[in-house]
Amino acid sequence: MAKLFINEKNKKGHINPEIYGHFSEHLGRCIYEGLYVGEDSDIPNVNGMRKDVVDALKEMQVPVLRWPGGCFADEYHWKDGIGPKESRKKMINTHWGGVVEDNSFGTHEFFELCDQLGCKTYVNGNVGSGTVQEMSEWVEYITFDGVSPMADLRRKNGHEAPWKIDYFGVGNENWGCGGSMTPEYYANLYRRYQTYVRHYDHAAPIKKICCGANVADYFWTEGVLKTCFELPQPNNIPTGYMDGLSLHYYVHPGGWDNKGSATEFDEAVWYTTMAKALYIEELIVRHGAIMDQYDPEKKIGMIVDEWGCWFDVEPGTNPGFLYQQNTMRDALVAGVSLNIFNKHCDRVKMACIAQMVNVLQSVILTEGPKMILTPTYHIFHMYKHHQGAELVESCIEDNRMIGVDDACKVPFLDESVSVDRDGYVNVTLANLSTDEDAPVEMSFMELLPKEITAAVLKGEMHAHNTFDEPENVKEENFTAYEVKDKKVCFTAPAGSVISFRIR
Repeated sequence: MAKLFINEKNKKGHINPEIYGHFSEHLGRCIYEGLYVGEDSDIPNVNGMRKDVVDALKEMQVPVLRWPGGCFADEYHWKDGIGPKESRKKMINTHWGGVVEDNSFGTHEFFELCDQLGCKTYVNGNVGSGTVQEMSEWVEYITFDGVSPMADLRRKNGHEAPWKIDYFGVGNENWGCGGSMTPEYYANLYRRYQTYVRHYDHAAPIKKICCGANVADYFWTEGVLKTCFELPQPNNIPTGYMDGLSLHYYVHPGGWDNKGSATEFDEAVWYTTMAKALYIEELIVRHGAIMDQYDPEKKIGMIVDEWGCWFDVEPGTNPGFLYQQNTMRDALVAGVSLNIFNKHCDRVKMACIAQMVNVLQSVILTEGPKMILTPTYHIFHMYKHHQGAELVESCIEDNRMIGVDDACKVPFLDESVSVDRDGYVNVTLANLSTDEDAPVEMSFMELLPKEITAAVLKGEMHAHNTFDEPENVKEENFTAYEVKDKKVCFTAPAGSVISFRIR
């Protein structure tokens, strides 16, 4: 029997709600058909936003949304997406599918969506093909409340009051699709561009995100930080001109050139996928160690603003749309990834799964008027009580390694634990085995469990939801536990995730 020890009195750090963030790019059917259908659509909508999708996302409690990309951000020119829709410029989305982008979803629509979701805003600016002036004017258009050409243009376009930018990304993947830059070259551009991301509302300053590394490119992290940071002067702590440094990591069980099917895989591929998901912890630790050299007080957040599974597209779909199904394998990847982010909340301040609807590891899939919730959606719903809670000490004894061969072993169980403002202990536990249930004895330092609610997500490893069978995989109440003094005993089914709320 595995023993999960929880010291609910030993608080280890604050779990930012933004760790449970999401990413929406002008890619495939994420924005159009997924989030936005237009005001004249037969699909029920509020100001063009799909009502069923927005309602589901509100239930999941989205804390922050990143837009417009992704690779699309560094070819996006914001003035194309404002004003009367019939006069907005059309363009070819050269990154994603070669389709026409009509810019009917732009700045006003994004802030309308975030308002409906009740979430913070993360806008990604264009460094790759844009100018300092263009970025500066966008920030002015969005946030300035005084008299200026851009503020007046916003009012002319129908929005009197300014909006709030919570986070602003200065470029995206500038080592690749954002300009194929060297770290030193990008870092000097970053220093220049971020200067003109003005804080027009000093009571609500914009947090600036610098483009960080892809996977294990520690050379990029070192080069960017070395160029951005200056030697401290007396009584002056260097800031590096940033509030966050991004990190991108996708799970490809077969590698970049052979990502594999989203629904057809064997046990060996399952465990390879789990091992690659767990690898993000090494990336956080090693990139974090470089950040510690320049920012030992951890004032700069690590922003994992693109993460998740990336498999081959579904047969018969546009390869540039990145549409894939979502199984229990994806759910387990989401579960262990969020547990890792929770445990490293001293450095990880935001994470955005890629992407929100109809693209990569989505929480929602749509087909015309139909909508389904994916297994990944249910993980985010089960984990939502970690948002804004305090991470507490936890460990699993007798947590043996499992897998089909010695070359790829993963822990049997994976967990994270927090205490929220209402005094609930929130436990999320994943069983990574494809076929073996896990008896667990969960014990607390002082807590005598009196009030318990629990949920489980389980299913055969290929299990997924379809538009014909939308509830093959869904969150269910979990009552198969026994309380003994300070202990809660239960069995975690194979390939499952369980959440507890206890006080």
